[in-house]
Amino acid sequence: MLKNRGRTPELLFQFLTRFSGSFILILLCAMLISLTWEAWPSIQKFGIGFLFSTEWDPVRGNFGALTTIVGTVLSTAIAMIIAVPLAIGVAIFLTELAPFSLRPIFGTAIELLAAIPSIIYGMWGLFSLAPILADHVQPWITEHFGFIPLFDGPPMGVGMFTAGLVLSIMILPFMASVIRDCFLMAPQVLKESAYGLGATTWEVVKDVVIPYSKRGVIGGLFLGLGRALGETMAVTFVIGNAHELSISLFDPANTIASTLANEFTEASDPLYLSALIELGLVLFMITFIILGLAEWWLNKSSPGGKSR
Repeated sequence: MLKNRGRTPELLFQFLTRFSGSFILILLCAMLISLTWEAWPSIQKFGIGFLFSTEWDPVRGNFGALTTIVGTVLSTAIAMIIAVPLAIGVAIFLTELAPFSLRPIFGTAIELLAAIPSIIYGMWGLFSLAPILADHVQPWITEHFGFIPLFDGPPMGVGMFTAGLVLSIMILPFMASVIRDCFLMAPQVLKESAYGLGATTWEVVKDVVIPYSKRGVIGGLFLGLGRALGETMAVTFVIGNAHELSISLFDPANTIASTLANEFTEASDPLYLSALIELGLVLFMITFIILGLAEWWLNKSSPGGKSR
């Protein structure tokens, strides 16, 4: 009887943990099935051409996702190019260079920045950052680098460049906080051994801290990437929301998330609503594929491989 009483909590524990682990997979499948079901009218009418068409005409009932896909990928790429080196630099400063008395203050400030709602970033970007970019930054860039098509065009303040910049500011504290925690997990004895052998701070960071915490750092970067891909309100405020495919970063554009935020309540026609849901399905698949590839690459590059 004592043996059976001891096994009951163990069996209950195993059931709860297996159910919790399976719940994520069930939820993922349910979301995919629901989105596909709701988007089926649009999938049937436009087929694979939906992904490659730049047309978005609700009046005539013609819809394509290429402009929003390009806008989503490009704004996320700009954000990552700006935010990744800054986040790693902030994390190195907080763990290796900042005075010990100031580290908690800087760390708390970064965590508070990561908790600010995205709509606040969007309002700040529209009313404060965009005028500065339009009056000072974009004219200077156009004057000196206007021969590059990416930086040609009227300085309007809102557009792809501003959206990417606001996104980078949003994901920077989030990634810096995660990377800082990963750097702090590097064994102190290894760092002190390296310093004892005469290594500089840069050499300790490069040869000890970063290799030891590489998986966690990359995981933090991809968490930031996932947030940038699906960000809605901040981008909606500053990207201009135009269904146009332009090579200039200063021109208005849109993303999948901003299109859904702007037009979902206006979609009275069933096909229009179905096309918007198909956009959501496309965003779901883009995020799933990118994060899946990241996980595959991490498994492949780690010493333990799949045995991890």
